[in-house]
Amino acid sequence: MRHLMHRHLGKVLAGAALALTGTAVMTAITLPAGAGAAEGTSGRSRTGVAAPGHDPGPPPPGVVEAARPQGERGRGRDPLTDDELRRAQDLALPPARRGAAADVTGRPGPERLTTDLAELAPSEAGLADPPRRALVSFYDYKSDSYLTKTVNLTTSKVESTDTQHGVQPPPAHAEAVEAARLLIAAPLGSGLREDYREATGRDLTGPDPLSVTGFVYRGRAEGAAPGALGDCGEHRCIRLFTKVKNGPWIDTRRFVIDLSARTVARLG
Repeated sequence: MRHLMHRHLGKVLAGAALALTGTAVMTAITLPAGAGAAEGTSGRSRTGVAAPGHDPGPPPPGVVEAARPQGERGRGRDPLTDDELRRAQDLALPPARRGAAADVTGRPGPERLTTDLAELAPSEAGLADPPRRALVSFYDYKSDSYLTKTVNLTTSKVESTDTQHGVQPPPAHAEAVEAARLLIAAPLGSGLREDYREATGRDLTGPDPLSVTGFVYRGRAEGAAPGALGDCGEHRCIRLFTKVKNGPWIDTRRFVIDLSARTVARLG
């Protein structure tokens, strides 16, 4: 498939020209010269290809360290095990309480964001086997609130809960996918649909053929936010980097998807 670029107005994104018109704009993104193949002092490129005119000789023997068996519980500052991740999420949000919140699609239960190993209290830093805690974060679309819970995995108890409004952490992948779904279905998504068809010859009916990454838009905290964009910051609003899988980028950065109100607006 040939990479396409059209409606050129002299804008640049990551080294490639693209246009910013009333529609989405598709562009081929090219890496800077030598990217990914910079040479080091060994004369071998970082991609493992020998530099021209240089005989690197036989590669050194590789040393592969076997992964440690993962038990149900880590120790000290070990990363959370898969079992600890599941337990932390279940303890932070038991099934009986999930109906009080909503995820990005409106289903019961808040949207899961991150689960990380929590810091130790100063008094615990010198313990031979300190308690294991997880910091679990969610976004509740029913109340537009950011929830964080500290779960003690040693005692299986929630030690603290924090609820904040107007705080917008980076979106999870599921939120970016849902934002793409809303943009594709909206009238303002016509340019995205047209550019995808021009690139692939197929109709774009959902987000599956796209690679999307979301970043938060905070409304007035970032400048003028007229009309429908005025609620962003209190609402969960994101913008997207959009790419056809195994194909070109399509510039959708001017579109703001309000995941709380499930609407799409355009900047500028």
